[in-house]
Amino acid sequence: MSINIENLDLLEDKIITCKKCSRLVAWREEVAQVKRKAFLKWDYWGKPVPGFGDPRARVMVVGLAPGAHGSNRTGRMFTGDGSGDFLFPALFNAGFANQPNAVSLDDGLILNDMFITAVCRCVPPGNRPTRDEIQNCKNYLVKEIQIIKPKILVALGKIAFDGLRGIFPGIKSNCLFVHGAVYPINDHQTLVCSYHPSRQNTQTGRLTKEMFAQIWNKVSL
Repeated sequence: MSINIENLDLLEDKIITCKKCSRLVAWREEVAQVKRKAFLKWDYWGKPVPGFGDPRARVMVVGLAPGAHGSNRTGRMFTGDGSGDFLFPALFNAGFANQPNAVSLDDGLILNDMFITAVCRCVPPGNRPTRDEIQNCKNYLVKEIQIIKPKILVALGKIAFDGLRGIFPGIKSNCLFVHGAVYPINDHQTLVCSYHPSRQNTQTGRLTKEMFAQIWNKVSL
């Protein structure tokens, strides 16, 4: 077993058992109990959601937080919700995923050369974590970056962008969050910005399939 996998397993255990944010603990567990009508037969995950993917990944994708009835239900980032329905076909087309859909932990999805994570590991009410809640999760993302050592980091949305800028002092203060922007982090790492594939963005046309494909074409080079 590689040291990457061993370290990621230990980190995953810490993430899953985290109870630092009382507001988020209460909310994620309430959502898991009340459930959505379409998922009443599901046994919701209802815990912090760790990152997943290739432990030797060149590309790390950083999102905002688990979805209430997506990752908080399935236990895997972007799995089982509208954002994932937009993300995974794009990753499949770009060669980063072995299939275009993600519905559960045991659906056979495998990521190649990519690791997917987020700045916040528990579902926040209204998809709006507080600064303190993001800060409480910061070290988990730092550790994932230290273990995997990705060459390219893709920020899905401004909160992810701000989170990464808080981790890497090499990202200049005049770097703005703009879809498609590419910024140097240091001598061996690069940051790529993308709108988040939320339904709010994809259904309004703010983020189109063509715009999203351009992001993955950039990081595939």
